[in-house]
Amino acid sequence: MLSPLSTGNIFVVSLSVADLVVAVYPYPLVLTAIFHNDWTMGNLHCQISGFIMGLSVIGSIFNITAIAINRYCYICHSLRYDRLYSIKNSCCYLCLTWVLTALATVPNFFVGSLQYDPRIFSCTFAQTVSSYYTISVVVVHFLIPLLVVSFCYLRIWVLVIQVKHRVRSEHKTKVKPSDVRNFLTMFVVFVLFAVCWAPLNFIGLAVAIDPARVGPLIPEWLFVTSYFMAYFNSCLNAVVYGLLNQNFRKEYKCILLALCTPRMLFMDMSKCGTDGLKSKLSPVATNNNLAEINL
Repeated sequence: MLSPLSTGNIFVVSLSVADLVVAVYPYPLVLTAIFHNDWTMGNLHCQISGFIMGLSVIGSIFNITAIAINRYCYICHSLRYDRLYSIKNSCCYLCLTWVLTALATVPNFFVGSLQYDPRIFSCTFAQTVSSYYTISVVVVHFLIPLLVVSFCYLRIWVLVIQVKHRVRSEHKTKVKPSDVRNFLTMFVVFVLFAVCWAPLNFIGLAVAIDPARVGPLIPEWLFVTSYFMAYFNSCLNAVVYGLLNQNFRKEYKCILLALCTPRMLFMDMSKCGTDGLKSKLSPVATNNNLAEINL
């Protein structure tokens, strides 16, 4: 039977896959388009590239939501966590996350919204194809996940504040400084996600409400900036982990040392893996371990 650490790590790995998948296919095609100053790979590659990029974007959003729900259940409903997030259930939740991601991306083929945009040299979601569909995308892919994640972290914040100030003195609760730092790590990830994605989604929402009037008023530099802000968010997650979480800094150091000394690669990775098993982490690799809180 796997520990809460292992089940929680499933969602962190899934988020990493969602962040990295664009580097496999879409980004090389984008670089080719930049080099030729046009899309020269044909419509089929354009559709596939746009679909994979959509999977990455929506997958990242849905996985961030799944991590927030996982963290909320572990901290606020710790007595039921083992039952809710058994290894079987966790795998089912993970499959459900990616099934919903695929279902949310497939309608682009029927609407015809995956088009080449010369402003960003990418085949991506075109906000002006269908006003109703664009509004639905913003609501389902951004606003609803934002509300769910906000609720989860708000409940966790309330619980942390209650424990810190001994409001609920009838319970023997204890919050370690390291637990608070780990919680702050994923909270910062969520805040950066909201900040990076908000401009592009609000531009899309404004254009969808009144395409004829609002569309021409959106300057090209603003759209391009908001677009690259959104996709740059995937790069920021690893930086945040490294800056704010001691365990990630330790693993990064092991990886860098192994890369710098190839002869020690297997020895360093083995040592890092052994140290990781000995360390006491929360259900997610960056989670705040408040297992001692009983509600």
